[in-house]
Amino acid sequence: MFGVLVVETPDRQIVYISAFSGILAGKNIHPFFVPPVYDLLQPNGFFKEEEQNISEINNNIKNLQNKSEYILLINKLQSFEDSFKRQIEEEKEIRKKAKEEREKRRNENPNEVELAAMVKESQFQKAELKRIEKQGAATINEIKNEISIFEEKIEFLKKERKRRSAALQQKLFDQFQMLNAKGEAKGLSFIFEPTLQHTPPAGAGECAAPKMLQYAYTHHLRPIAMAEFWWGNSPKTEIRHHGFFYPACQSKCGPILKHMLQGLIVEENPLAMDHHKSTELEIVYEDEWMVCVNKPAGMLSVPGKLDKDSVYDRMKQKYPNATGPLIVHRLDMDTSGLLLIAKDKEVHKTLQSMFKDRRIKKRYTALLEGIVKQNEGTINLPLCPDITDRPRQMVNQEFGKPAVTEYTVLEKKDGKTRITFHPLTGKTHQLRIHAAHPDGLSCPIVGDTLYGKKSDRLYLHAEYLEFTHPKTGEIIEIKKEADF
Repeated sequence: MFGVLVVETPDRQIVYISAFSGILAGKNIHPFFVPPVYDLLQPNGFFKEEEQNISEINNNIKNLQNKSEYILLINKLQSFEDSFKRQIEEEKEIRKKAKEEREKRRNENPNEVELAAMVKESQFQKAELKRIEKQGAATINEIKNEISIFEEKIEFLKKERKRRSAALQQKLFDQFQMLNAKGEAKGLSFIFEPTLQHTPPAGAGECAAPKMLQYAYTHHLRPIAMAEFWWGNSPKTEIRHHGFFYPACQSKCGPILKHMLQGLIVEENPLAMDHHKSTELEIVYEDEWMVCVNKPAGMLSVPGKLDKDSVYDRMKQKYPNATGPLIVHRLDMDTSGLLLIAKDKEVHKTLQSMFKDRRIKKRYTALLEGIVKQNEGTINLPLCPDITDRPRQMVNQEFGKPAVTEYTVLEKKDGKTRITFHPLTGKTHQLRIHAAHPDGLSCPIVGDTLYGKKSDRLYLHAEYLEFTHPKTGEIIEIKKEADF
């Protein structure tokens, strides 16, 4: 990620400075770009020295783990445990057959001498099994004790590595004393203390925006306007398009910028603006049990962190006697279209179950940047939250939950594709990611500020719902075409 900051100099000249996030081509200092807040790559600095110490600990751990004596003991233990297990199973099978044979002989009315001999045989076999088990357990413990000598050394080194890494990270955080326009300086640990994670994430303070602001404040430059953009190929998990502008990440940069922007005149957050305060909600369908509204783009489905109007608030006012949670499902704030509302708790529960079991057919219309090659198909990309940049989601084959979307192209015109989506699952930002991701359609939805680029709105509309009415059993079809 690269950034540009327009600033005013003390002699009132308008110039700009630039920066990149993290490390570029193995270095964090390059001509033309502002320097890092702290140069952790300086050869004689504490970070490189301690990093070398930690690297030596890693090598010592690796050497111990690869030592031939240790590997031989591990293999010896595994081999003995396997053979011992087979031996015990075989011994138990022998005793089982012997017991069956004794039972058979008992049924033949043996004399007292024979009965006594059978009891003695049974006792001997039980004692012999215990002896074998005890001997085997002793051998296993003996090998484990030899292994523990190595493992105790390895564990000690791991604890030392963890202690040194934590201390190094804290010392590094202490070097980042971030300024704001008021001249106040705060360390990263202090800045992140009120957040959910309490501690700064790795790489905090090394992104383009904090670098540029820190440079501006230390050189008496007044920030005027700032933007960050992606340059190059997209990472494997994130969705970043070459040349597209993106907002600063919330988890890593959000708390820092909240401090660093203090003292500046900053434009109001567009997400906090309530554009639909006087907009009347269009009711597309209604009966005594439910109602379906056409949610406008930019309105919340349910109340959020920002003090903004929502469909839930409107429905609570319109139906004060309704029972239950009202909102059956949700649409992203930027998505327009059909939203189902239940007037009573029982209907709400039934409709939610129908959504969960995929018994409600959904269809969305979208306008995409670019031309989709295939006219129809299925996208299957598992999704999970990007914990470093909420509310963004990411494709993750290991930790992602299944997300499947069918699509049909309607029109290709002027470098854009009009398309319908049929989501078979309902994951957060599913359609937006499936459209934008290189392994999906690689064509972001027009106006998608998270995974594409800004426009007058997000061109995604929920236009069709079909389901069996939970009370009457009728097939209900609700349709509201997109106005784009």
